[in-house]
Amino acid sequence: MSHDPKSAASLAVVKAMEAGLAANEMDMTKYFTEDFTWRGNQGCGTKNGVAAFQRNWQWPLRAAFTDRDYITEEFLADGEWAACFGHIEGTHSGTFMGIPATGKRVKIPYMDFWRIEDGRIADNPVSVDFASVMQQLGVDVFGGHGWENYDRGDATPPTPQEM
Repeated sequence: MSHDPKSAASLAVVKAMEAGLAANEMDMTKYFTEDFTWRGNQGCGTKNGVAAFQRNWQWPLRAAFTDRDYITEEFLADGEWAACFGHIEGTHSGTFMGIPATGKRVKIPYMDFWRIEDGRIADNPVSVDFASVMQQLGVDVFGGHGWENYDRGDATPPTPQEM
């Protein structure tokens, strides 16, 4: 797929950063602006700046999951924005969400969106499916009430009153 020059440049920035993460680079400042913000979903938090991103996301993830493989299923780009979805496969080797290491291999699904500014990432809304990871480690964060029960036919979904 060909991209317009701005989209292609945005995609190149993101792919370089992802390669840095996969290579366990410690200095991520070349990929992010000074006032970079990483905005995660519930359970992931918000990181303001590269130091907070490393201290409160990158390092805890590396401590909890070793032997990581980053598998991006698809990249998209449109102007200053780029996005992808995929997953990380890793071995649960350290404490994660209070769960001591199990040695289990897990899949960590994610979706990332990046806004590029002057060749570096300025904004990064992200959704990481920690509920899925918890389930793989034996903890059902939905207490048996996840809507997968409807899909399997184990429970009947409620219907709106106006039907």
